[in-house]
Amino acid sequence: MAPGLLNLAHLTTWAVCAVIKLPQLVAVLRARSASGLSVGSLLLELAGFLVFLRYQVYYGYPLETYLEYPIIIAQDVILLYCIMHFSGKRKRALFYAVIFCGGWYMLTLQKWIIDLAMNLCTFVSAASKLVQLQHLWQTKDSGQASALTWGMSAYTCGTRIITTVMTTNDLAVLIRFIIMLLLNIWVTATILHYRKTKKTD
Repeated sequence: MAPGLLNLAHLTTWAVCAVIKLPQLVAVLRARSASGLSVGSLLLELAGFLVFLRYQVYYGYPLETYLEYPIIIAQDVILLYCIMHFSGKRKRALFYAVIFCGGWYMLTLQKWIIDLAMNLCTFVSAASKLVQLQHLWQTKDSGQASALTWGMSAYTCGTRIITTVMTTNDLAVLIRFIIMLLLNIWVTATILHYRKTKKTD
């Protein structure tokens, strides 16, 4: 039962992550607007994903426990570019690319750096969700924010809790996924709330 559950969790996580940002990208491209989305939230999310991926690779964890991260990162980069494009800030995209590439290299200069970064990664990732929540609360409009994308993120956090317990049992990783699950559910509920409020007005 356990190997079957583990394989199912891995496969469904990869399948969901292959398209996780597509609903968000479609919404932004269709509207030609990034309203309802926070650039700060996306940048923090991207930083958290990069640190998490680098940590997994550094410690030689099984590829199946983090295979989705390069896919999500690529989708986030495309989404970030679209947001910058529709906000008229395309030149900033190059600046962010240089910062992230430099950070990727610096993370593994010393073991203590990657360990500290992983511990801070949970706070950075949580901050990305809180920044998005704050943006939704301030604007009281979900705009182009995709409840489906956030809901899929909640699902993948749930499956990664299972796979972490069954494979690496890394406490820092487990805590990260539990916190991200709760925050992703909160953001999804907030998007749905403002979408419902907007339809009833």
